[in-house]
Amino acid sequence: MRRFLPQTLPVWVLLIVISGLLISQVATLYIVSRDRAAANDVVDLYRLNDRAFSLVQLMHDATPEERKATATGLFNSTYALTVSDTPAVTSSIAGDDELAELEDILVGRLSKFGITDARVRRDPATREADDAGGAAPGPEIGQVERDLLVLAADFAQSDKLTASLRFADGQWLNFTEPITPVGPILSVDSLPLYGLIAGLVVIMSIWSLRRLTAPYRMMETAVNRIGNDLKSPPVTESGSREVRAAARAINAMQTRLREYVEDREHLAAALAHDLRTPMTRMRLRLELLRRSPAREALAHDLADIESIASSVIDFAKFEVTEEKAERIDFWSLVESIADSYDTVSFDNDDTRSRGLICMARPVALKRCVTNLVQNAVTYGKMAHLSLSRSDGTITLAIRDEGPGIPQAQIDAVFGSFVRLEQSRNRQTGGLGLGLTIARNIARAAGGEVRLSNHPQGGLLTELRLPLAA
Repeated sequence: MRRFLPQTLPVWVLLIVISGLLISQVATLYIVSRDRAAANDVVDLYRLNDRAFSLVQLMHDATPEERKATATGLFNSTYALTVSDTPAVTSSIAGDDELAELEDILVGRLSKFGITDARVRRDPATREADDAGGAAPGPEIGQVERDLLVLAADFAQSDKLTASLRFADGQWLNFTEPITPVGPILSVDSLPLYGLIAGLVVIMSIWSLRRLTAPYRMMETAVNRIGNDLKSPPVTESGSREVRAAARAINAMQTRLREYVEDREHLAAALAHDLRTPMTRMRLRLELLRRSPAREALAHDLADIESIASSVIDFAKFEVTEEKAERIDFWSLVESIADSYDTVSFDNDDTRSRGLICMARPVALKRCVTNLVQNAVTYGKMAHLSLSRSDGTITLAIRDEGPGIPQAQIDAVFGSFVRLEQSRNRQTGGLGLGLTIARNIARAAGGEVRLSNHPQGGLLTELRLPLAA
């Protein structure tokens, strides 16, 4: 179920806005429909009261025969009118409180004309009334006449209010008043207008959401950049108060992290550097000793210590050295590094890979590629290099002829001082910092280093960097 739900804040907000719009429209239409029905009820009662007054005023002085003749002349299917000795509304009890109150109003208003009883009843439309709308309007009539004919047909097919009024001589005046027909809440003609309004609301909502969420997208990019390079520029503190506060918090976090890392890197570099003086004295003293197995063992151990110190200093220097990024011809860089190894082949026949430019720190990027190539040569004997480009990304593929790496340990080899080859010999086992440094350099340039076992054997190392604009 969750996979069908929106996964981004703008879509969620847009969904809420549209849902709120629909709910408000439905509620508004319901309220308008209810109020219109209530207003129509009052108008219907008013029309019946007014028509009763007009008819009684016209007939109260007439003889019974004259009343019948007048009623016959005024009769039609919509406004039925008869004069008889019996009432059309036989029940003297009103159907509801509104009709009972209307009956009292009629008697009180028409008593001066001799009306002694008034009865009102609600009647549904009859079959005769349903067919009384007349012929359908033809295409030759105007719009006003067409609308009037349609309205007359609607009145003819609507429910009725039937009233019976008793004259002083005992005759009953019976007439009907059609109830105002209730049209549809949504007409076909108004649908385009509703669609236009809804479309404008959605467009304005999308535009507003994009403006409101732009700072968050910018902060997301900045945080990802900080994760790869603590020296990246700080987040711009602009936008709403909440956005500015979040940007300030991110910048403060970046500053504290950078200071924390740099303090420890300076400490590691200082310790490694300070070790060089006693190591130099130890080497001088070793030279004064006569050759013996013990002397050779001490010299070997001292070389290992010097290698460790040198690697730690190089690792720390990379992190703390301020080097500006430049446009680099990556193809030429890879070719120059490949030419320095006898056991490295570079597929440089593909002219499409020439002239690939990336933005990176030159010295650091050369160190990155050198570490990856050296790693392939050390553990895989031979290294085969190739360059490709796809979707704005440069990919350097390095395939060696070694045994590869167990799948479960592929991610672990990027850790500092992690060596899968457990030899104590630094020439074969290494110190375990090469891949760590290479990946840090790649990420600082907006790229990545990935390892995988090639289907045909050996380890496949891919360095991916964004293509410079």
